[in-house]
Amino acid sequence: MNAYKLLEHIKNEYRAILDDTLTGFYIHGSLAFGCFSWERGDLDFLVTVSEEPTHAQKCALIGVLLDADAYVPKKGFEMSVVTEDAVKPFVYPTPYVLHYSGAYRDACRRDLTAYCRKMHGTDPDLAAHITVCHAVGITLYGKPIAEVFGAVPPPAYLDIIRLDIENASQDIRENPVYVILNLCRVLGYLREGLVLSTADGGKWGIAHLPGEYTPLISSALAYYTDGIPFDCDTEIGQRFAEEMVNEIFK
Repeated sequence: MNAYKLLEHIKNEYRAILDDTLTGFYIHGSLAFGCFSWERGDLDFLVTVSEEPTHAQKCALIGVLLDADAYVPKKGFEMSVVTEDAVKPFVYPTPYVLHYSGAYRDACRRDLTAYCRKMHGTDPDLAAHITVCHAVGITLYGKPIAEVFGAVPPPAYLDIIRLDIENASQDIRENPVYVILNLCRVLGYLREGLVLSTADGGKWGIAHLPGEYTPLISSALAYYTDGIPFDCDTEIGQRFAEEMVNEIFK
């Protein structure tokens, strides 16, 4: 199933479940950036509501995503439900009333009731999701993004994207492609204030970072966008991570 058709189906199901308490359905992430990969990406969206859903409604919302399992990319969905008063004005870390991602699929299938009772709180990652919504988000239902989500202060966005790469020198051994491209993405924001996708971060890095790292970044980008096997010299990758982390946290 086409990604947009799938999300349109989910939006319609959510409208039926939430009725007039559903106020918005917004796509962010790689699909909004235009670099979504069915093989390596997930489908990211935010749902806004005028009031917290009932427990039964929460279970039904997650049930829609579980029922769609046969039609989703391998990584599945990442979805958060937030009340309108929690996102305008923006609060950091941002409160949410329900969250789901592919990492919780098995837990939901084991005991959906228990999962929905405990899955609420605050999530610093929402600073990044809302920033991306402001930059490239797609309104599938509801009011325009700027009317619904308050502006995210740059320090809040920087805090969460820095958190993602603070252990890059160690993480690059296990997940080099993501670490390399994410370092580029963070530097693009630090140097130029650019809100970039993972792929666009790689393109920015090729254009702006030292030429000795161009083959490394290019290979990571080729894997991320086209699945071309990644070829990385471990020593160069380690040096790249250490040098970029030093600049980001200096």
